[in-house]
Amino acid sequence: MSERPVIEINGLRKTFGAIEVLKGVDLSIMEGKTTVIVGGSGQGKSLIIKHILGLIRPDSGSVQVYGKEMSNIGKKDLKEIRMDFGVLFQNSALFDSMTVFDNIALPLRERTHMSEEEISDIVNDKIEMMDIVGSNEKYPAQLSGGMRKRVGLARALVLKPRIIFFDEPTTGLDVAKSSELYRIFFHTQQQLKYTAVIVSHDVPKIFKLADYVALLNNGVIQGCLPPEEFQLSDDPVIKEFVETTMGPLYSGEMEV
Repeated sequence: MSERPVIEINGLRKTFGAIEVLKGVDLSIMEGKTTVIVGGSGQGKSLIIKHILGLIRPDSGSVQVYGKEMSNIGKKDLKEIRMDFGVLFQNSALFDSMTVFDNIALPLRERTHMSEEEISDIVNDKIEMMDIVGSNEKYPAQLSGGMRKRVGLARALVLKPRIIFFDEPTTGLDVAKSSELYRIFFHTQQQLKYTAVIVSHDVPKIFKLADYVALLNNGVIQGCLPPEEFQLSDDPVIKEFVETTMGPLYSGEMEV
């Protein structure tokens, strides 16, 4: 089966005051694949995700998700399409006053008509998938940074989204906990077949998850390529990024 784009961005521009951040972004996100967006701080990587989510409207250009234009979508259609989205925020965005169970259950309680028994089955399944069994009644303050990330991912998965967005998912984690989280990303994506969009500065390690790597530089996407091709690219902008940030060339397959 040939790949097809589920998200298509064409000519996306966004200016804040006198600063033009996005200067004509073109990017296609392929169904069932993991696309990693990299680039320097302040380039606008997270801003692209906010446009896809319909949180920000572009100054010009087009952002389509499953063929629907996000810049002029109605509230009802926006609510419906967001049911297909899961988001793991940089700080996990857990509610401190809620237990792990209730944090994960929240989207099901707010957006479905499931019984508490059905909700319990789904939440416990995700808790087991994240390898955090026994944490149901704990509060976020009682969890390590890595555990909070897992709870955030469990919550992102409960509605069975077709697309999950990860905004700097390993920020604040040490190398060991980052590697553990990457393994969970890899296994859940392989199992659930969702499309993943990851904004990350953690290169080259994040490339082991990637099917495609897109470099945002000076307001435009400078290539969207498989990781091996990206690291061997002759494009001068990509080549400079590789040489200054990535170290040894990517080799081998994902360690699981």
